[in-house]
Amino acid sequence: MAKRRIHITDYDMQRLRKLLEGTQYWNQKDKEYLSHLEEEMDRAVVVPSEKIPPDVVTMNTQMRVTDLDTEKKMTIQLVFPSEADFEKGKISILAPIGTAMIGYRAGDTVTWEVPNGTRHLKIEEIVYQPEAAGDFHL
Repeated sequence: MAKRRIHITDYDMQRLRKLLEGTQYWNQKDKEYLSHLEEEMDRAVVVPSEKIPPDVVTMNTQMRVTDLDTEKKMTIQLVFPSEADFEKGKISILAPIGTAMIGYRAGDTVTWEVPNGTRHLKIEEIVYQPEAAGDFHL
């Protein structure tokens, strides 16, 4: 099955590439996650931050989602690893779910692999996207 094209801002792409540059300092499991992130980045269309549609998941986007496997609804935010805090709904871009979400849109269903199968999450609504709010530095 072909993966659909995703959109990433030029600013996010620059910061994510920097994250990938430091891979020699990461443990083997993190390197695996970085590899998945790099695959996503390689298939992305890079868009100027000012031109990204407001319904696209970018770094620091806060969104309402539904776990389609459990029907649980939650609000989460996609963040860099140093800011991740699962209890507060801050999901690292390196977590499989984080890597799977980047560049998708409100209304999309995101799938990702877990040890016991495949999970499905629907992005119901973008609550806050930095670029749409004019916060281009986040």
